[in-house]
Amino acid sequence: MKKLFLGLAIVAGSMAFAQETKNTVTTTPVSNNGKDPVKFGIKAGGNAASFSEQVLSTKNQKIGFHAGVLVNIPLSQKFSLQPEVLYNELGARSVNSFSEVTTGSTTVKTQDEYTSSLHYISVPLMLQMKPAKNFYIEAGPEFSYFLNGKNKGESTVATTTGGVTTTQTASYSEDINKDDIKKFNVGLGLGLGYDFTPNFGINARYVNSLTHIANNSGISEEAKNINTNRVFQLGLNYKF
Repeated sequence: MKKLFLGLAIVAGSMAFAQETKNTVTTTPVSNNGKDPVKFGIKAGGNAASFSEQVLSTKNQKIGFHAGVLVNIPLSQKFSLQPEVLYNELGARSVNSFSEVTTGSTTVKTQDEYTSSLHYISVPLMLQMKPAKNFYIEAGPEFSYFLNGKNKGESTVATTTGGVTTTQTASYSEDINKDDIKKFNVGLGLGLGYDFTPNFGINARYVNSLTHIANNSGISEEAKNINTNRVFQLGLNYKF
């Protein structure tokens, strides 16, 4: 993780140095048909993520974060293209699973309630439109690659034999098997933002996955069609 953020910081610093050098060397104003210059930047903020099978509520939302770099490329006075590279923490809270196995006269029921953390490298490609000065709306695809994940929660096992039930509850934390999760995820993002200054702004975005989280290999049709990622993001950005 530290290496990732160090890398992002180096990239952002290199972008800023290159932009500053360009501005210093260029002494004669150049017409750009009214467009703003290309700007590099950094951004970071919070995530409130959940799974599509869950009721949309604060109880189910896992709080995480996103951070990375961006480049804003003006296409005209009203439109611009903004690719980004982000470290993105998704997942969900209050996830439930249930199983029941009967062997002879004994029935074992297992219920898990846990928080799932899924870590991705995400590349949003946002088309932004400015209906008013300093304010923009945006939409576009987001391509993500799964890095790793963890489930942490409580497991309750109820064993019934001859009408007598005993219950055991235990806490656990386990790494998610990478083979159980699709490596690539495609989503669609919608958002809006406001630039307080030419360099500093705020952005809100909602991203919903178009692909399922679970790997299709070796699991049932029911299991592989239950979940997609969804996330609300709120963050700050600084353009050099």
